Amino acid sequence: MFTGIIETLGKVEKLEKEGGNLHITLSSNITSELKIDQSVSHNGVCLTVVAIKDDLYTVTAIEETLIKSNIGDLKTGDVVNLERAMVLGARLDGHIVQGHVDQTAQCISIEQKDGSWVFGFQYDSGLSNVTIEKGSITVDGVSLTVVDSKKDGFSVAIIPYTFEHTRFNTYIIGTSVNLEFDVVGKYVARLMDLRQ
Repeated sequence: MFTGIIETLGKVEKLEKEGGNLHITLSSNITSELKIDQSVSHNGVCLTVVAIKDDLYTVTAIEETLIKSNIGDLKTGDVVNLERAMVLGARLDGHIVQGHVDQTAQCISIEQKDGSWVFGFQYDSGLSNVTIEKGSITVDGVSLTVVDSKKDGFSVAIIPYTFEHTRFNTYIIGTSVNLEFDVVGKYVARLMDLRQ
């Protein structure tokens, strides 16, 4: 489980395909604190550390992860949002995030607002995922509050700290992002589907 509060950024140093899997080697300022078998959120995707050498560590994404997320789009030199699993008993500063990406979305608008930014995203509404105004959404692992909700899209407001310390500052129109919808909302939507 995660909180959606990004700890730091990692840099993709090496990508290696093996069958349907992708081995991703990254450098990060938290590498020395990681251990084998530890879960780390990468752009909102929970991946397990499988190797550590010097200041580099490696995680493996399976084919299912590559299909449902933007992890398969990574290139050497890209930065990713990183968060280690939450510690039981610690403050939950974001919201409950499982690290299970539901689908991707595309950035469709970026508007600067006197010191902050508003980002708009569009996603395929055919998968029955929904947002609500003032509800929680996870974008590339970042816990955010929905500003404006539509059937197939939403917007979020980004403060300068978040803009500077996450990969939001790399987004352009068309950037693909990972979405994890609020877990409570997913259960409610599923119950509504079962009643129909």
